[in-house]
Amino acid sequence: MKIRQAKLADLEEIAAIELENFSSEEAMDATVFKKHIEELTSTFLVAEKDGQILGYLEGPVTLKRQVDDQSFTDQIVDEASKDGGFITITSLSIAKFAQGMGVGEKLLEAMKKLAMKEEREGISLTCHDYLLAYYEKYGFVNEGLSASTYAGEVWYDMVWENPLAR
Repeated sequence: MKIRQAKLADLEEIAAIELENFSSEEAMDATVFKKHIEELTSTFLVAEKDGQILGYLEGPVTLKRQVDDQSFTDQIVDEASKDGGFITITSLSIAKFAQGMGVGEKLLEAMKKLAMKEEREGISLTCHDYLLAYYEKYGFVNEGLSASTYAGEVWYDMVWENPLAR
């Protein structure tokens, strides 16, 4: 399995994986992913094996600690050129056929390495209550109910702090 930066050629597979795993209200559409692939020059990662996308993990860098709902749109603001900040995950999704193979773990570990390399303060995301234990297993801390109202759902803020951050 190889982890690499997403390319526009991956768009169709990424959009299909998104629809496999999220409700129609939660799923980001292909136009949003296209914009994210174009704008997120280091923080849109895909896991690939034998030329097939197994899953992806993506989101912008922001100076805010928590995820902003605007990050789920094509009006994304990426502050990767600024020092510090957090990589904010807007989607982690694994193809149904690849679930249970450790793909999510590999993508999260790659993003942590990227956060350390780029000297980010950490990684933040929002998730449903049933995913809290999953992210806690990988060092994320539950910071409580999120202000996010994305897709009209209840979300929790999760943060992994970079141990190398100043």
